[in-house]
Amino acid sequence: MKIIDRVIALKSSMKRHGIDAYIIPSNDAHQSEYVAPFWKNREWISGFTGSAGTVVVTSDDSGLWTDSRYFLQGEQELQGSSIDLHKMTNQFEPQYLTWLVSKLSAGDVVGIDGSVCSMRQYFAIERILGSKGILINTSYDLFADVWQDRAALPSDMIFEHDVKYCGKSRSQKLDEIRAKMKLQNADHHLITTLDDIAWIFNIRGTDVEFNPVAVAYAIISQKDATLYIDRDKVPTDLLIKLKSEEINQLAYKDIIGSLNQLSEKDILLYDPSNCSVNLDKAINCQKVEGKTISRLMKAIKNPTELAHAREVMVKDGAAIAKTFYWLEQSLKNNLNISEADIADKLIEERSQMANYIGESFPAIVGYKGNGAIIHYRPMHDDCAQLKPEGILLVDSGGQYLDGTTDITRTIALGTPTKEEKRNFTLVLKGNIALSKAIFPKGTAGGQLDLLARMHLWQHGLNYGHGTGHGVGFFLNVHEPPQGFAGLNSERGTTIHQEGMLTSNEPGYYKEGAYGIRIENLVITVKDEFEGFLSLETITLYPIDIRLIDEGIFTTSEKAWLNKYHQEVKNRILPLLDGDIKTWFEIKCRGLN
Repeated sequence: MKIIDRVIALKSSMKRHGIDAYIIPSNDAHQSEYVAPFWKNREWISGFTGSAGTVVVTSDDSGLWTDSRYFLQGEQELQGSSIDLHKMTNQFEPQYLTWLVSKLSAGDVVGIDGSVCSMRQYFAIERILGSKGILINTSYDLFADVWQDRAALPSDMIFEHDVKYCGKSRSQKLDEIRAKMKLQNADHHLITTLDDIAWIFNIRGTDVEFNPVAVAYAIISQKDATLYIDRDKVPTDLLIKLKSEEINQLAYKDIIGSLNQLSEKDILLYDPSNCSVNLDKAINCQKVEGKTISRLMKAIKNPTELAHAREVMVKDGAAIAKTFYWLEQSLKNNLNISEADIADKLIEERSQMANYIGESFPAIVGYKGNGAIIHYRPMHDDCAQLKPEGILLVDSGGQYLDGTTDITRTIALGTPTKEEKRNFTLVLKGNIALSKAIFPKGTAGGQLDLLARMHLWQHGLNYGHGTGHGVGFFLNVHEPPQGFAGLNSERGTTIHQEGMLTSNEPGYYKEGAYGIRIENLVITVKDEFEGFLSLETITLYPIDIRLIDEGIFTTSEKAWLNKYHQEVKNRILPLLDGDIKTWFEIKCRGLN
């Protein structure tokens, strides 16, 4: 079916069910950012492949709301779809609800699937639409009617993540969670988020592309725990281990029945931000609202995880070096190289490294104007051919048993312009300013975010995305709660604590011309000053000094860069040999 026909089919189903408007979010039943094919409803109905956005369909109109990261991508992918692009000025406000108020009247019905609508989202919808007399119906998954070849729920096997990598056993984690449950007088704790379940139970899966998680729910009680995952997904030896540790296994769908069967005297701790309307309706006991306990525990990496995270950057940096060397030699020899070819080469080189599992996200390889499309993904049948001119943005990452990587480098393929060098240098100055930050304990990400932007601001420039996000350990590359972002977001308001792993990725994007982003991962560590913290840069790959405007680069910034390049050379060079070794030494040279 063409997109326009899918929208027509959905409107027909809406009419049959007495629904005047239907809201289609991006997430799954677990409020995931990236979802299994079964839940790609928004992508199926619109053709828009970005990770964030909401589609709303009425009898007369249909629109997609997304933030500035996806404006260019949205314009391209929605062409000919009959769906209008609405550019969100604030990605944290449901602006589609204001639009619905302007389109509907009191007594009209807005539908949203209660299995994917969180209670927090439902409250927001009810507050805005309910005040106008507009009704909300969460009873129908209309895609069950109209998506004829919809994928089944994932059925891949899970596997155990060895304690030698993750540093803590399931029993240790469960004991710590139960201790925190007692502080909130909770008898049970409902876990709905897939990465938390993977982390708590030291399991990994392949149900969601790029994120090593499995579709499951969990309830942790004071004496035992139950993992709601279909039996055919669990290897027998792992099932025996789980049972020996008082961890039960029930079918994925049994979560509703278990919530129904809780005693009225029991107290269940749950997070309404991640609990769907359907699950909330099933809870038959007293409820206490709060954050999922493991959310912060997972964000603060333990010493074993941190040691592995530092080491995984060495082999990841070597893989990137081999890729960029291959690119440079190919262009010198006038070979045809496309953006997609580079993405493939990154996979090839990373796959030669120990413990590699796969990509942590689809590589963003943007040449010239494509680099300005923030989440651009090159496809072999639709991408740019590279030439020895202009600049190239490459944002990529790997999933290894011993860590998750995420790195962006912007490199010159020819002689850069004065403007490109100035703007690259402003972005680099921001990256270095944040890297060098020393801040008192209790500082939030939003207070640090401006350090990465201040040099751009002084030239009237900015970028429309957060400066950084939390990163999982062989888990989701985008891991809440911390980051560097505005104070109107969770990333911006979360306090940075020792052991957190976060990206540092300021950028600048000139539509139709080029994109610039420089991304390193940083660990929050104790500083030499009592009561203060600082950031340790652990990503290992040199900055392209051909793009630096030394006229606006300070002595202290040069010192930081030279020290960083020396460390990169010392750590990566032993993994290289032959001509690439000499080439890499040149890339790691310093500035005078």
